[in-house]
Amino acid sequence: MDDKIRRMLAVGKEHYESGDFSRAEEVLAQIVEEDRGFADIHNMLGVIYHAQSKFSQAQECFEEALSINPQYTEAALNLSVTYNDLGKYAKARDIYAKAMSRSRSQPRSLDPFAKGKIANMHANLGSAYHGIGFFDEAVREYRNALELCPTYVDIRTKLGNVLRDRGDYDEAIEEYKRVKESNPSYSQARVNLGITYYSVKRWEDALAEWEEVLDMEPDNKSCKLYMRLVRQELSKEP
Repeated sequence: MDDKIRRMLAVGKEHYESGDFSRAEEVLAQIVEEDRGFADIHNMLGVIYHAQSKFSQAQECFEEALSINPQYTEAALNLSVTYNDLGKYAKARDIYAKAMSRSRSQPRSLDPFAKGKIANMHANLGSAYHGIGFFDEAVREYRNALELCPTYVDIRTKLGNVLRDRGDYDEAIEEYKRVKESNPSYSQARVNLGITYYSVKRWEDALAEWEEVLDMEPDNKSCKLYMRLVRQELSKEP
């Protein structure tokens, strides 16, 4: 690698890592014009094009990266995500399976875009399993998603919902509490926490949870309905 390309590469990576994709694209594209042999450059350009919703160009870049380095797991996963976005689901599954078979562990150092996309793919599959009553499979997929993106409160809430539907109330409550601790204003988790308390007849805990939601969202109709149900139960007690 000559000094000119080395300097350009340093500048391009700096822009890329700082999230300045516009400047990064300009520099990285110049490098590719002079030397197409850098797999990581093609991968970075693919990520940039994907962020711009230029999925066909992103696909070409990831495929080029893999042609240079067939063992490039990150590029393979990025390509899988892009195939999925293009509706090429069979190819997406195939490339993902091959990438995972080459890797001894789940990816830990992927671009955030790839982590999020793959986590959402797992979550979508979890939702499909949940919808047909395959609770164990749904739990597995949601946990796979959270292993990649543990801060995704919507996915953790869905995991709690499946655990509750499976009858694992204590585990469900713990998942909702984790969401509540990390994002107290995320009302969906708190509404469902109240529902889970209701399911195990912890009436007062359910009421307290929904009352806090109503403090944040006074027009939350679900909470108002659920609170009426709890009060009816309490009125039956001697």
